[in-house]
Amino acid sequence: MSLPDAALQLFNIQYQRNPVYKQWCDTLKVAPENVQDITQIPFLPVSFFKTRQVVCGSFEPEALFESSGTTQTVNSRHLVKELALYEQSCVAAFEREYGAIAEWCVIGLLPAYLERKNSSLVHMVNQFIAISAVPESGFYLYEYDKLYHTLQQLEARGQKTLLIGVTFGLLDFAEAHTMQLQHTVVMETGGMKGRRRELTREEVHGFLTERLGVPHIHSEYGMTELLSQAYSKGAGLYRCPPWMKIVVRDEEDPLLVREHGRGVINIIDLANRDSCAFIATDDVGIVYEDGSFEVRGRMDVSDIRGCSLLMV
Repeated sequence: MSLPDAALQLFNIQYQRNPVYKQWCDTLKVAPENVQDITQIPFLPVSFFKTRQVVCGSFEPEALFESSGTTQTVNSRHLVKELALYEQSCVAAFEREYGAIAEWCVIGLLPAYLERKNSSLVHMVNQFIAISAVPESGFYLYEYDKLYHTLQQLEARGQKTLLIGVTFGLLDFAEAHTMQLQHTVVMETGGMKGRRRELTREEVHGFLTERLGVPHIHSEYGMTELLSQAYSKGAGLYRCPPWMKIVVRDEEDPLLVREHGRGVINIIDLANRDSCAFIATDDVGIVYEDGSFEVRGRMDVSDIRGCSLLMV
C-alpha cells in the first residue's frame, strides 16, 4: 500500500479512536468523508502533546517519552504503546541510509539527555549500541579525553564509527580536540539547551568539519512526538523513510497544505499509529519534489525547544 493510501486509512481510524484528534478535526469542520487527499488531512499542532494525552484507543503504555524543553517551557509527553514498534522504526530508518548497525561502532555523546529520564533519543541510541557488534560502542558524558583516545584507536584499525551527539556536546568536544576522522560519521541531533549562543547550521557544521577533519556533518531530524526519524548526509538535506512524509502548510493559512515548496513543516509518520500520525510542527522549511527537505528555522511564535538549532 502506498503512503498516501495508508495515511488516508489511518486518518479514518484515528479520527474514530483518538478523542483529542477528533475534537481538533471537528473544530476545523473536517470529517473523513470530505478528505480525498493527504493535503486535506488535518494536522494536529505539536503543542497538544504538552497539555493532552494524545492516544489512539485505550492502552497501558510501555514507555513515556518526554521532551527536553527548557526551564521555561512545558515538556511534551508521548505515550508509547509498543516500544518494539519504535525500535523497529528507528533501526529500519537508520539502516536504509547507512547499512547494518551491527557493523558500526556507535558512540553517543549525549550529555544532559543522559542526565534525565524518558529521552526518546537516548533510547534510540541505546538500541543502536545494543545491536552493534563493536565492543567500544557506548555513551559518553563529558569524558572528552577518553572519547578522543577511543576514536584514535577506532581510526587506527579502520573501524566504521558513528559519533552521534547533541550539538553543544560535539562543539565542546571539537573545541577540546582536533582530529582527522576518515572512518567516522559525525552526526548532530540539534540541541544547545542554553549552553551556548544559538548558531546557524553553517556555523556549527563549518566549525565541526574544520576541527574534526570530516567532509560533511550528518544530521538526524526527529522529535519526542514522532516514532520515526529523517537523516541528512550533509548540507542539511534530509530524506525520510518510506513510512514518513513531510509536507508544508502556508504560514498565513494553516489549512493550505502543499506537498512541495516552502512553508511550515507538517509530518506524516505512519509509525505513530497509536498516538497521532499527522503532526503540525513549528519548523519552517522547504520540501523538494523528490521528497527531500530542509529545515530553515522556527516560527517566531513557537516555544524554544531543547532540540532547537537555528538554520537561518
